[in-house]
Amino acid sequence: MRILVTGGAGFIGSAFTRYWTAHHPEDSVVVYDAMTYAATMESLESVRDRIAFVQGDLCDFDVAERTIQEYGIDTIVNFAAESHNSLAVLDPGRFFMTNVIGTQTMLEAARRSGVQRFHHISTCEVYGDLDLDATYAFNEESPYAPRTPYNASKAGSDHAVRAYFETYELPITITNCANNYGPYQFPEKVIPVFTTKALADQPLPLYATTQNRREWLHVDDHCSAIEAVLLNGRIGETYHVGSGIEASIEQIADAVLDALGKPQSLKTIVPDRPGHDRRYLLDTTKIRSELGWAPTVEFHQGIAETVQWYADNEAWWAPLLERAPVVETSWGNAPA
Repeated sequence: MRILVTGGAGFIGSAFTRYWTAHHPEDSVVVYDAMTYAATMESLESVRDRIAFVQGDLCDFDVAERTIQEYGIDTIVNFAAESHNSLAVLDPGRFFMTNVIGTQTMLEAARRSGVQRFHHISTCEVYGDLDLDATYAFNEESPYAPRTPYNASKAGSDHAVRAYFETYELPITITNCANNYGPYQFPEKVIPVFTTKALADQPLPLYATTQNRREWLHVDDHCSAIEAVLLNGRIGETYHVGSGIEASIEQIADAVLDALGKPQSLKTIVPDRPGHDRRYLLDTTKIRSELGWAPTVEFHQGIAETVQWYADNEAWWAPLLERAPVVETSWGNAPA
């Protein structure tokens, strides 16, 4: 394969780039990234001599088309997206521009260039949220019901991908994933936020609804699921990627504090983010039964290893702290 990884300098995109180059050394990989605040080339340092890199905006059709044709790309894996729910509340326009218009722009470049597979990375959040006591999970046929600007922008991108399959027969697949965690995650998401603050003995900001739950998936398991879909998934299909393991925000804080030997007194309550979803959970029967995929990283071990990675790699994350665009403790004063 000749793969273009959009958003390849971000958290999941860089993990996939490292994964693919390790497992498929015969393939060529091109990373395409606009290098916004959450991207860093340091995440690709271990594979820098094995990939090509193009700095390009997802919304720039000319650069996208030129890159696809210059490198003879036959497969696109589209990670590129604005993904921080809190920032989306404050600046929704950039999310719709990148996630909807940007995805459509890359789809059009792929269509005109004869790309053989366009794989799109989506999220569980397009389905809205579940009651905390719900006895079912979202499956691939669940209706979309996004509740936040980020959720809605990702839903829009999914619709664009499906439209290009139905209208133009562009060979596509989609995966909707649970909350990812692991090394190299930008320190704006909850696990690195809690870890970096705990390392500095600073308060951990827990939203007031501390029992809201998420399903947690190690980024390496996500990468192996994408691999399974690229190699054996059916064109035009959507596959859910999750672990079945849920934990509340308070449980995550406790796990981080326990791993670092820090006191429970570091937990502090901050106002909820507007539109804070209660719970997500994906039914992964389809990918397990059709493709034989299953997660392999045990949750408690994965969390402990992730926390330890941040403890050992302050040189990677410390310079990124000043880039964080949102102060999570400020919602009480945020503009309506």
